[in-house]
Amino acid sequence: MKQAILVALFGLAFVPAAQAQMKDAAVVVDETEAVVTVTKVDAKARKVTFRGPKGGVATLTVPKEAQNLDKVKPGQQYKLKYVEAVAVAIQKGGKPAAAAAEEVKLNPKGGKPGGTVVRTVHLAGVIDAVDYTNRYVAVRGPKGNTVSLKVAADVPLEQLSAGDRISVTHTEALAIEMAAQAPAKKTK
Repeated sequence: MKQAILVALFGLAFVPAAQAQMKDAAVVVDETEAVVTVTKVDAKARKVTFRGPKGGVATLTVPKEAQNLDKVKPGQQYKLKYVEAVAVAIQKGGKPAAAAAEEVKLNPKGGKPGGTVVRTVHLAGVIDAVDYTNRYVAVRGPKGNTVSLKVAADVPLEQLSAGDRISVTHTEALAIEMAAQAPAKKTK
């Protein structure tokens, strides 16, 4: 849990610097935490498949820096904490651009599998669509890819429309720690 709190704080540390440069910016934080069960490990491809508490399945690519993938086995449980922050602002003119930074901190070799990954993306693009009811914008980046992002309540969304150029800083963080395993039941 301590690690998850640190990643939340660390992930948000990227946002104030970007926010200070943007007019009418705001931050949204959305946090999800769940205990998941490993269903498959593909060590060669560095992929681990998890089943969530509601039965959904997701596959996570393990960074090459991870040294404890050999300890991850089907049936093990892990606590995942995902933190997402979005800053949105109107930017007059300019050309579409994108930049990203990623920080990976993993437990040392021989320790319990786990760690944190924080990724921050700055995207200047064009709004393709605005969902005023649910407070989302679809932003098209420089390569034509579109990203749907949550917009903070204090951003004047009614002032945005399709075709506007905006600047978005999107920070997401993922903390993974091995959950306490139940002791094996003894058979008589």
